[in-house]
Amino acid sequence: MKLSTQLAYSGGFKEAARNVVEMEKAGLDIVWVAEAYGFDGPSLMGYLAALTETVEIGSAILQIGTRTPTLMAMTAAGLDALSDGRFSLGIGASNPQVIEGFHGVPYTYPLGKTRETIEICREVWKREKPLEFHGKFYNMPLTKEQGGSGLGKALKIIAHPLRSEIPIWVASLGDKNVEMTAEVANGWIPIMYIPERAKDVWGDALAAGEANRDPKLGPLMTKAGGILAIGEGEEIVKLRELQRSMIALYVGGMGAKGRNFYNDLAVRYGYEKEATIIQDLYLSGKKKEAEAAVPAEFCELTTLCGPKSYVAERVAAFKEAGVTHLDVHPLPQGDQTNADLIGMVKEMM
Repeated sequence: MKLSTQLAYSGGFKEAARNVVEMEKAGLDIVWVAEAYGFDGPSLMGYLAALTETVEIGSAILQIGTRTPTLMAMTAAGLDALSDGRFSLGIGASNPQVIEGFHGVPYTYPLGKTRETIEICREVWKREKPLEFHGKFYNMPLTKEQGGSGLGKALKIIAHPLRSEIPIWVASLGDKNVEMTAEVANGWIPIMYIPERAKDVWGDALAAGEANRDPKLGPLMTKAGGILAIGEGEEIVKLRELQRSMIALYVGGMGAKGRNFYNDLAVRYGYEKEATIIQDLYLSGKKKEAEAAVPAEFCELTTLCGPKSYVAERVAAFKEAGVTHLDVHPLPQGDQTNADLIGMVKEMM
């Protein structure tokens, strides 16, 4: 199992990047950079590539609705070259609130567009011939019949990608999307992952996808984890309560009634009643009340907070569930540093 972290840069990106350098020395294997609707991810990842030497750098995630598939491929190839082959491309469909609300692009056919984006990226990186792709959602070159001028030309990427096979990770939750991920992606990025219940929720979808998986892709990698705090006392245990705001935001606010993938996940975990209450409260503007309605068990099972022996048990649970990349969000206490926590978890693995 590898050890990863999601870059948290609310306190300043340059300071966060310096922390990554220290965590790299302590054994961090990969750092993931989000984009959402903040700073663009590639700028931040390029900066990290220049500062670091061994840690892998991944996008988690670049949203398919914000870029053409070929631009996604070009961006990944550029970051892979800058990092000397340390880049992983994490992509996802995001949600209508972000794609339509912030980017003004229709949120349509996320499953099919993700699959075609993966196919196109791999063709671009191979650079075997000028790109010609005619799918259901993307067409290169675009013909007159498809709304183009008829002047489009099949092209190859000018630069030579460092690697013809860059790992592609997909953020997915629903059964069809998870099945597709298990079939064609290198890695899977679920959210709010409970290792003890993951098989019940996603087991069938993963098995269906893996049944059609090309053996050349190797086993599917999985990234999951949560807040990390190691120490004694009730204050350490209370840190897992910080998970409430994230769960409430996603289960309650990331979507509308009847169309919230994260709410659906909470229901599948067995929190049907709580998921309804959280969403009703959040959508009515009662965010604090929504956070209070999040079950304490939900917070505990999606975090790693407590004495060292307890955290070691949680690490083992994620490993037993098949997680290949334990993703932690360090919250150092006292004179601890992020690097100290990374070092301690590394020993547990």
